[in-house]
Amino acid sequence: MNIPIYQQALGGDFNRLQPELRDYFSLVPGSGQYGVGEGVFDVVGCRQRWLSPLLRLTSGEEAFFPEYGESIPFRIENHAHQDPFGRSSLTARREIRFPGRTRIFQDTTSVTDLDNGPQLVDYVGRYRRVVTDLNLSATAEGRLRGVSDGSRLFIGPLRLALPAALDAKAYAEQWWDASAGVNGKHRIQVKVIQPQLGLVLVYAGSFDYRLRPYSGGSSAQSYLPPYAQPDRWERRT
Repeated sequence: MNIPIYQQALGGDFNRLQPELRDYFSLVPGSGQYGVGEGVFDVVGCRQRWLSPLLRLTSGEEAFFPEYGESIPFRIENHAHQDPFGRSSLTARREIRFPGRTRIFQDTTSVTDLDNGPQLVDYVGRYRRVVTDLNLSATAEGRLRGVSDGSRLFIGPLRLALPAALDAKAYAEQWWDASAGVNGKHRIQVKVIQPQLGLVLVYAGSFDYRLRPYSGGSSAQSYLPPYAQPDRWERRT
């Protein structure tokens, strides 16, 4: 059965989400469509300028970046597909349009079966070298909350579980704001906090969202446009 991965992870709580959120997270592999969101981040990036040299070194991973800005336009694409290992997945590709430079931030969220049920794992960056578990919940207002947990780093054959003192956690919330704009907008806010460094990434803003058909009408379950594919896939969790 082709069930959206967020619905698999949330189970019955998926129906507690706002209807607009259920639509947003209902893409499935083989639908022949992908999602496009366009909007503005009220804030995005890292406010701590002393971290800029380090983030500049890692910016090629397309997971973190040294810039910080306000009122920054962005575009997100969501692609539901099976990854090369047969797991139902959702790849997100974000273009963050800072003045003079566009940064890419990409990840693939896949569902894996554990003894206690489906678990979402998120592979971050163009090389998918970092993976975290995603723990989801629906709030009383129907918002989606997510917290990353237990990051692992892959360096060649090595799988390194990051200790709590080094691990960065992401706290995310997404919801539908019916009062925004003429017809309402999606809103999202994310904070990534590292115990030793503090807030290393924040983004918060609003966007419009729609579905588009793939060029050529591809409905293969494994289809992912070449420009949205990472430079490397990772099977390990």
